[in-house]
Amino acid sequence: MYDGIINVYKEKGFTSFDVVAKMRGILGQKKVGHTGTLDPEAEGVLPVCVGKGTRLCDMLTDRDKTYEATLLLGMETDTQDTTGTVLSETDASGLTEEAVREAVLCFVGDYDQIPPMYSALKVNGRKLCDLARQGVEVERKPRPVKIYDITIRSIRLPEVVMTVSCSKGTYIRTLCHDIGEKLAVGGCMKKLLRTRAAGFRMEDSRTLDELQALKDTGRLEEAVLPVETVFSGYKEIRSGDASMDRLLRNGNPFRFQMDGEDSLEDPFRVYDSTGLFIGIYRFSEEKRMFYPVKIFLS
Repeated sequence: MYDGIINVYKEKGFTSFDVVAKMRGILGQKKVGHTGTLDPEAEGVLPVCVGKGTRLCDMLTDRDKTYEATLLLGMETDTQDTTGTVLSETDASGLTEEAVREAVLCFVGDYDQIPPMYSALKVNGRKLCDLARQGVEVERKPRPVKIYDITIRSIRLPEVVMTVSCSKGTYIRTLCHDIGEKLAVGGCMKKLLRTRAAGFRMEDSRTLDELQALKDTGRLEEAVLPVETVFSGYKEIRSGDASMDRLLRNGNPFRFQMDGEDSLEDPFRVYDSTGLFIGIYRFSEEKRMFYPVKIFLS
């Protein structure tokens, strides 16, 4: 069985769940999960967790992401992208490049975003998208998101191409809609490419066909990255003896003398004395011990 993360390039026409189903077939195992849904028409990085790596799914979903998006001004749709039913059309040719640039960049920073009806979020146990398909619209509360940066690549009205770095839970479709609303002409998303997610880059990703080819030639393990790859930025603690190994392998907290210059605020990667990755731990100032956040032994 494979354990780790695979950086998959999701192509147009596949849902994130389609990718998981196809990866189960390629890997020959059931324990597979994805991190951060991409719409069927969107492309790009979709980290797929396998085996022990599935314990990472919730941790990776919380990571920041980067997208290249094409905003189409002058059109509003029910899905907030060009796949939906057109609700209104407005001539956007009178907009100036300066006005567009100002409207786009004003969204950088903290931002209360109302999730779209066509989304997988649940209200009273039901997905919003299922309600939307039945013609039902429900009130959605704004959710705080953060736009770290927007780089405008080109403005060729009515289209604007931009690179957006943002926090978890940000809907780029809704950002496009809100920019259009700010400019009083309406807007929707025409194209979306996720170039980075949870530290995984698009240039390192592999398509499903490429992964199938690796399997056919007996080289699929080349695409499976170790679980600890995700935590490469964390400092390391390594057990020094068998007694500590026993504590670690049972998921117990432990005491460890750190260098006086090391910060104890950030999480740590913890290994036993043989180099086996145990999991992620945090230091409790109150109890003066390291406690497990997530164990990856089995």
